[in-house]
Amino acid sequence: MRLLARRLLLPGLTALALAATGCSSTPHTRAAEPAAPVTLAPSVDGTSQQLDVAAAPQGSPTPAAVSRGDGKGKTEKSSLKVASYDKESGRAVISTAPEGPTRTPSPGKSPEAAKPVAAGDVIASAPAPGAPNGLLAKVTEVVGKTDRGTEVKTAATTLNSVLGDDRADGKVPVDPASVTVEPLMKGVTFSWAKGQGLKFGPQGAKLPLGNLRLDVDASVDTAPDAPASAGASVTGFVQLAPQVEFSYDGTPGGGGPRGAYLGMSGDWSSQWKLQGRAAASTGAPKRIPFAKLHSSPVIQVGPVPVVVNLDLTCYIQVEADGRVTLDVQQDVKGDFKVGGSYAFGKGWTPVSTSTVQSTPVQATVTAAGRVKGALGAEASVGLYGAVGVTADFAPYLRGEADAKATASSDGKTSVTGAWALYGGFDLSGNLHLQLSLFGTPVFERKIPLGALNREWALVSGSTGR
Repeated sequence: MRLLARRLLLPGLTALALAATGCSSTPHTRAAEPAAPVTLAPSVDGTSQQLDVAAAPQGSPTPAAVSRGDGKGKTEKSSLKVASYDKESGRAVISTAPEGPTRTPSPGKSPEAAKPVAAGDVIASAPAPGAPNGLLAKVTEVVGKTDRGTEVKTAATTLNSVLGDDRADGKVPVDPASVTVEPLMKGVTFSWAKGQGLKFGPQGAKLPLGNLRLDVDASVDTAPDAPASAGASVTGFVQLAPQVEFSYDGTPGGGGPRGAYLGMSGDWSSQWKLQGRAAASTGAPKRIPFAKLHSSPVIQVGPVPVVVNLDLTCYIQVEADGRVTLDVQQDVKGDFKVGGSYAFGKGWTPVSTSTVQSTPVQATVTAAGRVKGALGAEASVGLYGAVGVTADFAPYLRGEADAKATASSDGKTSVTGAWALYGGFDLSGNLHLQLSLFGTPVFERKIPLGALNREWALVSGSTGR
């Protein structure tokens, strides 16, 4: 009887494959209710300046910024640099960066920029020896001179100590060439494309500028009773163009920043194929990380180098009962945005939005059962090595099929079957207390972004006899 059920269900599932080939979903958007990134208010007393936000120039060292402890003047680019830093002790050696063939200060730098470091000064630096995530610290004591520069003791401080009363708001694309990739399994390749015709990897020539792409071809556990022909595997790619979003409003009147925002956004596309009979789920879905990506872009906020840390772990996730055999291919395109927004008097609130569109699906399903597959990424974004926002974004495809056969004593039999395919995405994450690095009040626990889930029917059908 089980064989009869399977034979009669297969024609209907073949029809599913034909119908799915021409099926396309409409875009699906969902945004969290909390506030969008803060809108910067105009200055009320004329002391605030609107600072530019841009990627730090490449090809030359990024100047450090110093806010003098004597309270005179604004934060400015400095001739000082961090020669070394020891995280355990908080000690640093500060030296003078070479000015070039002349001894006159560089344009835009006042004589204050070349003054020796003193207690009370705050220094913001791009990545330096011993500080791969940059350094934002206050000098608490000048220890003395060494052959490399001035040794000082430092303590942690916050961004408002260098940004002060100024305001800033901008988006900075991440240079794909700055991203390092650690493959976690065989069959992973990395490609990117950027300006001036620079391309890298086997797919680089096909990519839009500013995009990076990971390709994967991996096997997953097969159900114990599955034949060799039903070996399970996932193949496909993830392509994205990430950018950092940053804003700060230090307009006087709040006893601290009046507003701030840190987040990551970007376009996302993936094409992937899940086939075979995946192993039975033991409860939690099986998540298989296949690559880790890291980048520490330096964005220039006025004179201040702000180091942003981005980490992504791309993964395959499969949840199945081991009975259904699938051959499913799906294209997914869309965008995502996650971050934390601060407003004086309201505190930190999460921001999470996503628009996802699935393009035509090709699918065949045999037997009865259920399976869910996702190709997603765990992401984190922070400042100077401190995690501020974490998020998990996973477009997925879910399929299920069912067959039922009945027989009676008069010899009559009947077989019915139903099947369905669904597309969707999950988006979740947290705001972390390290966001207080902006100089805002510290919150004592993680703030959930709020789990977003959207699912839509791609195609379904039934048969009976």
